[in-house]
Amino acid sequence: MTEPVSRLYASHEALLKILAPAPDLRRGAALDTILEILAERRGMALTDLSPSTQAELIAGRSAQVLPGVEQLTALLAGARAEGRKLTVKFGIDPTAADVHVGHTVPMRLASRFQRMGHRVVFIVGDITAKIGDPTGRSVDRPQLTDEDIQRNLATYRRQVSPFFDFERAEFRFNSEWLAPITLPRFLGVLEKLPASAALQREDFRARLAAGSGLSMAELVYSVVMALDSVELEADIELGGLDQLLNMQMCRRVMETSGQRPEVIIATGLIEGTDGTGTKMSKSKGNYVGLAFDPKDVFGKLMSAADRLLPDYLRTLTELLEPEVELLLALAAERRIHPMGLKTLLAADVTATIHGFEAATEARTAFHTQFSARRYSQTPGIPTADARQTRDTSVAALFVQLTDAVPSLNHVRRVAAGGGLRLIIETGDSAQETITLAAADADRTPAELLAEHCEKTASETASSIFLRCGRHLLAITRAG
Repeated sequence: MTEPVSRLYASHEALLKILAPAPDLRRGAALDTILEILAERRGMALTDLSPSTQAELIAGRSAQVLPGVEQLTALLAGARAEGRKLTVKFGIDPTAADVHVGHTVPMRLASRFQRMGHRVVFIVGDITAKIGDPTGRSVDRPQLTDEDIQRNLATYRRQVSPFFDFERAEFRFNSEWLAPITLPRFLGVLEKLPASAALQREDFRARLAAGSGLSMAELVYSVVMALDSVELEADIELGGLDQLLNMQMCRRVMETSGQRPEVIIATGLIEGTDGTGTKMSKSKGNYVGLAFDPKDVFGKLMSAADRLLPDYLRTLTELLEPEVELLLALAAERRIHPMGLKTLLAADVTATIHGFEAATEARTAFHTQFSARRYSQTPGIPTADARQTRDTSVAALFVQLTDAVPSLNHVRRVAAGGGLRLIIETGDSAQETITLAAADADRTPAELLAEHCEKTASETASSIFLRCGRHLLAITRAG
């Protein structure tokens, strides 16, 4: 930091003082104070920073800035000199009902722009969702109906509200200007664009070469998306790195429409929590949804692969780069317990989405469940009765009763990897864990109890649980 008079600099100095003695971040006053500092930053005005420092705060969390950081700095400086607000665009297509923390990386940057005093427009692509973004796809995306889109939209605003102040930010649907567009106007846009602009895309060429086909609607998706930028006269557009080609088309269409092309800020794609190298997505079950309960947000991040921690700290929190480097160095030197960094990450993300109290409760429940290892002392575990679920498999129960298990196949994959377990806790504080076979995911709890519990602890077992990865079900035989 280079500006000793700024609020952010004062916040940075306060955090460094807390970290100086290398405190235990797994629990306690130091952790709570850091969480309070980060919560304050999420709402902190950044208008007292110079344009160069503002650009640094944005570029430091970006994978690519086009045309460059210099142009972003000049744009910010020019807006300040002219006393005008920049228009910052961020869009998302409602092709699914869930928004996950990977989507929040550009949202956090949009929040920073908002706190720098600029106009942020959150666009829901209810028209572009009907086409379906073809980026990276090998086959046509099934077309969504109006009912599909409305169902997905139902909770969008609530899910993203922790990252935007909608008293100041705008929440818009691109059907406002795309639905009434005339064919002559659209043809006028297309005639100024060479077909090669779309056909040179590597993902399109690969599909055509493989004989998968490519619809005309997909070919013009990025042009339709660009009309959002033209309508808003956007100065800046935010999006994931996978949207870079689409955003470059926005620049081109703006230029052919006589407007100054927007500055593109592309953020890196967040890797899924399983650490396999694939990006975070609901279909992979490796995501943290904004609609998850606090305990699931916290637990999913605590169970994330260790190697993801540096990237997650940089992209999912308001920690500054020197602070992240210091935390990682303290952990590498064993002056801070590595689990303390994960706790800080999980607690801050949970607090961002659900509030400080909910994050504290989730943290306490997690430590009770996974530190003490006495599941019977943990509140809120979903319960299934073995006798009343004789026709329901273990995999189906996990999907039905836990919010964050996405599919039967997810349970089967966990079971194949040795992560499906039967846990028996007895009144004398003893605990027995039985690793189940992959085929057991498709058996019923009653069958598993008959095979394992009747032989080992039929009368003495006070509590019986099934665990799939980090998810738990309590099993009763009340009848």
